[in-house]
Amino acid sequence: MKDIKHPTRPRRALPPIKVWVTETERAEIAERAEQAGLSLSGYMLAAGLNHPVRSVVDLLAVADLGKVNGDLGRVAGLLKLWLAEKRGQGASSTDVADMMRDFRLLQTQLHEIMARLAK
Repeated sequence: MKDIKHPTRPRRALPPIKVWVTETERAEIAERAEQAGLSLSGYMLAAGLNHPVRSVVDLLAVADLGKVNGDLGRVAGLLKLWLAEKRGQGASSTDVADMMRDFRLLQTQLHEIMARLAK
C-alpha cells in the first residue's frame, strides 16, 4: 500500500497539521511507516483517518506461508504417488491415514493464518 491518493483534493489547499512528538515517538512512527511501506505523511494520514495500515512484513509473511502451503501440498502428493505405486510397503494404512489427516490439518491452519494476516 503506497501513499493514500486523493485526486480530487489539492495537496496544498490547507497548511499541514503539526503534531508535537518526542524523539522516541517520532522514531516509532517512522519505523511503523517504513514497515507499512508508507511515507511519514502517508502513514499519519492513514492513521488519522482510521484507515487500515498493513505492514509489509505481514504481506511478506502471507507470501511465505503460501510457499509453505504449496510445499506441504507437494509432499502430500508425493506420499499419495508412493502409496499408489508401493501399496502396503513400508507403512501401515493407519499411519498413512494419520499422516494425511495431519497434512490436511496443517493446510487448514495455514489458510486460517494467511486469511488473518491478509485482512
